Formats: sequence, structure tokens, C-alpha cells
Amino acid sequence: MIEVVLNDRLGKKVRVKCNDDDTIGDLKKLVAAQTGTRADKIRIQKWYTVYKDHITLKDYEIHDDRSH
Repeated sequence: MIEVVLNDRLGKKVRVKCNDDDTIGDLKKLVAAQTGTRADKIRIQKWYTVYKDHITLKDYEIHDDRSH
């Protein structure tokens, strides 16, 4: 279980707990449940890289920064 912190660029941060084998599409659904925004309107990106829905968080090397 990892915790991903997302910024909506309007000053709000959302913390979502998910698994590293979840896809970006799954992450969008979890964010949509917390924020009330429709999942198809959410775009997850880091700098200029827009993440694709069918690729897992592990493949994008998204992980917790906490050391175990």
C-alpha cells in the first residue's frame, strides 16, 4: 500500500492510498471519489509527462518516499 499526493494546481492537495500495481485509471477513480470531479476530466501529469490510463504506478516508478 502506498500513499500518493496529488496537487490540483489550485492550492488543494489530495492524498490517496492505493497499490503500486494499480493503473493510472484506477488512481483517477480514487481521486474522483475524494474530490467530486469526474474521473474522465482528471489528467495526471508530472512536469510535461501526461500519464496514460492503462499503465501501472509501478511502471511509472511512482512509490512512497518513506523508507521501510
